[in-house]
Amino acid sequence: MKKNLFYTFGLLVTLVLFSCSNDDDGDSSGNQLDDVNVTTLVLTLTPEGGGTPVIFTSQDLDGTGPGEAELTVEGTLTANTSYTATIVFLNDAVDPQENQTITILQNPNQFQVFYISSDALNLNPIYLDGDGNGNPLGILMGFEAGDGSFGNLTISLRQDPNKPNDGSLSGAGGTTRIETTFTGVAIQ
Repeated sequence: MKKNLFYTFGLLVTLVLFSCSNDDDGDSSGNQLDDVNVTTLVLTLTPEGGGTPVIFTSQDLDGTGPGEAELTVEGTLTANTSYTATIVFLNDAVDPQENQTITILQNPNQFQVFYISSDALNLNPIYLDGDGNGNPLGILMGFEAGDGSFGNLTISLRQDPNKPNDGSLSGAGGTTRIETTFTGVAIQ
């Protein structure tokens, strides 16, 4: 099991870091990017020291259209456990699928992922990456699950946010590319 998790994580990191893109969306030199379309996010939390990962998925193929996002949570968070996490952003509305995480990593000054736990949920996010100015990015994360609790986790990707900011969605500014709230998240 540990070996499979290690290989899966290694494959994900390799794909994100070494994939190519022919998009003319701008570059890491600070040029403005076109709008980044994101229909799907996948957040994978892996317990430090091994164990079963917990996977949060949101897919909304019509974006701001009338259809609701499909949300799934596979697994349960364990109380008093540290997790490492990665998030992947995809555009599944086109064929072939576009991995927008690559664009975000190539242009970190123009993006930030926000993780907001409701007061009832004892889950604390820790940014493990940043942009070129030392501001949080949010692709590589740590999470500390405290005592058992039950609440909501909101994830929001902002393009061109205010940087630095206070870490709240109200102070973030920018344009929301995808935002979803997972309700009823349990830490046991």
